[in-house]
Amino acid sequence: MYEAVHAHPDGNSSVARFALTASEYGFDGIVVRNHGDNPATYDPAAIATTYDIDIVTGVEIRADSPAQASGFLGSHRQHNTVVCVHGGTNSLNRFAVEQAAVDVLAHPMAGDGDFNHVLARKARENGVHVEFNLGRVLRDAGGSRVRTLAGLRKLREIIAYYDTPYVVTADPHTHLQMRAPRELVAVGEAIGFSAEEVTAGLRAWEQLVMRNRDRQSKDFVQPGVWRVDTDSDE
Repeated sequence: MYEAVHAHPDGNSSVARFALTASEYGFDGIVVRNHGDNPATYDPAAIATTYDIDIVTGVEIRADSPAQASGFLGSHRQHNTVVCVHGGTNSLNRFAVEQAAVDVLAHPMAGDGDFNHVLARKARENGVHVEFNLGRVLRDAGGSRVRTLAGLRKLREIIAYYDTPYVVTADPHTHLQMRAPRELVAVGEAIGFSAEEVTAGLRAWEQLVMRNRDRQSKDFVQPGVWRVDTDSDE
């Protein structure tokens, strides 16, 4: 299972500190998903070796319009294993689910954003995972937390009905905000998920990573098509 984090300067903890906490909590890897205008500086291989945990380069595209997001997507896709789009408006939500180059639609219910059956079908068609962000449930209180729970329940119903791919995260901006998988399962159950569904959402990050690393291989042509060495004796 993997978690997706915002490290310094996007957050308040270094990638190394996140890696230490994640390894202690039983995660197999972390995706560093800083916003594009706040990239982290780190050595993935060195940190992975030190803490025996996979360190994945990622980005969360934050834009004012779909046109701007499209430009950012073109520049970030080739340099990052996981690419997320920060949603929260109907236009950006729609943009994200219509792009096969996008891995995750983040924060779909934030701000004025909404998510409906049309977007769910588009996300499924293009393999875009919709994010269930448990961060505000864990860290908010009162009316804000109630509204967040209501939004997540609505999102879960739509995702489940249309079999749309999804990921689960606590969206930590500091290592102190990280939660072990069993804690995230408990929160997920409060909004109607089963333990298996929450676990599947945490594992989906790893599945995206493995898929995209395969696609970044020089031998990859397109899904199902790979170059082979015809001069090989095997």
